[in-house]
Amino acid sequence: MKATQPMTRMAAYGLVGIGAAVMLAPFYVMFVFATHSRAEIFSLPPPLWFGSDLLANLAILTERLPFWRNLGWSLYVALMSTALTLLFCSMAGYAFACFEFRFKKALFALVLGTMLLPSFMNMIPTFLIMDALGWIDTHRALYIPGAASAFGIFLMRQFAVSAVPPSLLEAARMDGCGEWGIYWRIVLPLMRPALGTLGLITFIASWNNFIGPLVVLRSADNYTLPLALRSLQTTMNTEWGALMAGSAIATIPLLVLFALSSRQLIAGLTAGAVK
Repeated sequence: MKATQPMTRMAAYGLVGIGAAVMLAPFYVMFVFATHSRAEIFSLPPPLWFGSDLLANLAILTERLPFWRNLGWSLYVALMSTALTLLFCSMAGYAFACFEFRFKKALFALVLGTMLLPSFMNMIPTFLIMDALGWIDTHRALYIPGAASAFGIFLMRQFAVSAVPPSLLEAARMDGCGEWGIYWRIVLPLMRPALGTLGLITFIASWNNFIGPLVVLRSADNYTLPLALRSLQTTMNTEWGALMAGSAIATIPLLVLFALSSRQLIAGLTAGAVK
């Protein structure tokens, strides 16, 4: 059995390495194609190493799109969506976990029930409400409707049940601390792992959101990055090198964010799973 353990470990490492290579291959191809022209991309065999057309592709990208403006709008929407989601979901999760009030179970069941609805069923009602509010072609229509997501409330509630001891809250109340003070000074620090996890998930989802901007945004100057890059694709003569360059730039913040916070993501998702 001792002799087979190193072989088993090597086989496991080999399997993980193959899986990692398969997952990273599309990213590598995207970054390589971002440095080549359209003609070189469609040549046979296709290029597998970096070229010298990155600046030319960026010039095409900025000529056909207000690219840096679109990038700024994506960052603004993602940050606002993340901040509002963390605020409202942590408040709701804390309330469901640590307070007793009328219809608490029914309301929480209603929140969970909304998770069963397919996202496309919300498109028409969302558009009608945004149109009635006069928010069409504005960015607040992208981050306000989903600020209190059912998944976020559920995650915060489950984490608060295990991480926020009721005795600590009672001690704070006996010392004269108000409910808002308890929330800001005690509850939020204890919920930091779950907040980091939810923040990362929300930022990535908002950054990659395509359907939402497609429904409510109208002018190219207000496009977020996914919608702006999609507008580059035409039936003929799509500049794939410029498109790959824009996609690579859009991917870099997510790769950096995940590299810096992957431990936080895993810790938040597994918190409470092992006692």
